[in-house]
Amino acid sequence: MLGSMMLAAATAAAPQAAPVASAPSTPLAADAARGVIAYPPSFFAESQPANAYDMVLRVPGFAFDKGAAVRGLAGAGGNVLIDGQTPVSKTDSLDEILKRIPAGGVERIELIRGGAPGIDMEGRTILANVVRRQAAGFRGAVSPALFFVYNGRVLPSLRFEGQWSWPGGRSAEFSQVFGSGHMPNPDLGVGPRTRYNADNTVRLKSQVEAFGFGVRMYTNGAYETPLLGGKVRLTGTLQVNPGWTEIYDHYRSAAGLEYQFNDIQRKQLELGGRFTRVLNEHVSLESVAFQSFGKLVTDVRFEGPGLTRDFLSDRKTSESVGRVQFRVKGFADLTFETGAEGAFNKLDSATDLTVNDRAVLVPAANVQVEELRGEVFLRGTWRPSAAFSMDMGLRQEASRVTSAGDVSLKKSQNFLKPRAAITWVPYKNGQVRLRVEREVGQLNFDDFVASSNVAATGTVVAGNPDLTPQQAWVYEAALEQRFWGAGSAALTVRHFAINDTVDRGPARDASGAIIRNPVTGLPAADRPDNIGKGTKTEIQASVTLPLDRLGVPAAQLKTQATWRDTKVTDPLDGRSREISAAHPLDWEVHYSQDLPRLNATWGVDVIGGYRERFYRLAEIETQKFSPWVVLFTEFKPRKDLSVRIEANGVTFRNSQRIREVFIGPRNLGRLDYTDVRDLEWRGSVNVRVRKTLGG
Repeated sequence: MLGSMMLAAATAAAPQAAPVASAPSTPLAADAARGVIAYPPSFFAESQPANAYDMVLRVPGFAFDKGAAVRGLAGAGGNVLIDGQTPVSKTDSLDEILKRIPAGGVERIELIRGGAPGIDMEGRTILANVVRRQAAGFRGAVSPALFFVYNGRVLPSLRFEGQWSWPGGRSAEFSQVFGSGHMPNPDLGVGPRTRYNADNTVRLKSQVEAFGFGVRMYTNGAYETPLLGGKVRLTGTLQVNPGWTEIYDHYRSAAGLEYQFNDIQRKQLELGGRFTRVLNEHVSLESVAFQSFGKLVTDVRFEGPGLTRDFLSDRKTSESVGRVQFRVKGFADLTFETGAEGAFNKLDSATDLTVNDRAVLVPAANVQVEELRGEVFLRGTWRPSAAFSMDMGLRQEASRVTSAGDVSLKKSQNFLKPRAAITWVPYKNGQVRLRVEREVGQLNFDDFVASSNVAATGTVVAGNPDLTPQQAWVYEAALEQRFWGAGSAALTVRHFAINDTVDRGPARDASGAIIRNPVTGLPAADRPDNIGKGTKTEIQASVTLPLDRLGVPAAQLKTQATWRDTKVTDPLDGRSREISAAHPLDWEVHYSQDLPRLNATWGVDVIGGYRERFYRLAEIETQKFSPWVVLFTEFKPRKDLSVRIEANGVTFRNSQRIREVFIGPRNLGRLDYTDVRDLEWRGSVNVRVRKTLGG
């Protein structure tokens, strides 16, 4: 592909050192002029990876991010490229795409730090690039699996994938996934619930039993061939995800039962294509287009003593995107690219809510939204020396949102998004990265429609198509130190100066007036809203530690932690508080050890516990999650056969939901009750067999 060709050309201009024979875990020498470290297959050999995803997870100093679920292409990709380019598809997640690339089909993994010629970093300072082998033949795999859940259920899944390559640059891919799952989330598990009055006396005690079930039916295909002097890649994805959640809440301090059933039906179809061509020795062309269609039906029924709530939401979405860009190689130390992107998005949503069989008005329940958005961009990379590079860019975005139905509006917006990033290598194995950028968020269609939580809580969360994207000036500084060949330590500090913070506020009518309850005169509903300026500060530390020098052969320890402080002025009481859903602390630890004599690998993954809080009109909801621990082992009885066993949640998983519910808006201070639900998900064992086919 084009990005890979430009990257490969730069690689050829700066030869790399051979791997150190006595230290197979040492990568190829870093090319300081490009800020790139190349990891060959030999670096991963002892861990016997099955696919590119397994390899990426073991790259020192790199934490995988599969990207954001946003509309359009800008900002949607994760932090892994394939042959120098972001994948065409968005419905087909980045981790699934990487899992379809067999380890034998990978030439090398490149860690791009700061930037590289022909690579759009998309606001990131570190990317991984999977460079594939170009070899004719067939490679594939069949992977059956069984999921043994603590409650006695046994859930099967089956995955098939195949890649075909022919002389002349033609190739094809196909994969089919069918599986069922039962994974932990805040609504699943067993445990007590206690509702306290404002004076801390107990109003209600109960015992919760929550179960969930989902099915994944994914079909993915791709075809790549030379065309018109260049290369075209066509992709298609069909995903069907039916699922349900069932919650039984048995009263213990009184007679009664609460019951909730959530039925969610999701379908997604996406077709896309990319065309690349080198026009001459200085200019190359890339164009991308795709079309997607989605349908989501959410049907929720809640039953309690003397109370029933029925919520039904039917959402249809579509997205049409086109992008064209030119990459120009100027002088030896200067390259730049320019282009444009256009997107047309559509949402048609219908919502019904009944309480005790009587219809209830929900603001912005039935809306038809259209968004037309365009962006032009210019980006350049200047490398005056091997130790210094600068990446600068400028994007101009314009959009128009129109809404019909319950909310009628027309809204046009324009945003200028400059970016500057500097990479400096002050000494061997050290690197300093600085970035200043204006980031503009993207409106989330989920914020445009009413939430299904009203069925369970009784709190109406309305939709709001009249939102402005959140903007922020981002200032970032990072210091990275490489050591012991495959070791890395990095410290990153970021500060966000935010405008138009998207959080929660009272629902308003077309004139902007707060919608009030006709009986009490108090605000009647809650909705997403822009609540003014805010700040966010992040300090992130990561360490990759090869343990050979500490006496543990063929072992690696990777850890990362992010401390986060956010502030915004509450629209109800005028006080400073954190931004809803922000995590004050995220952390994770991954340990793995290769056992070459046994043809096996074992390890443990720990995903740290975290806390998030939501500030609503008449409620403050806090969710707390305990650490999640996975113990795994994988062995290969034969070269073409592997068996992986995972014990998920060996310490169990506790999720606590605390709802502080007020009488009227919470700024009045009239607390009604505090509801504490403490659920435990007791783990599972996953057994997967993978049989590789072909070369």
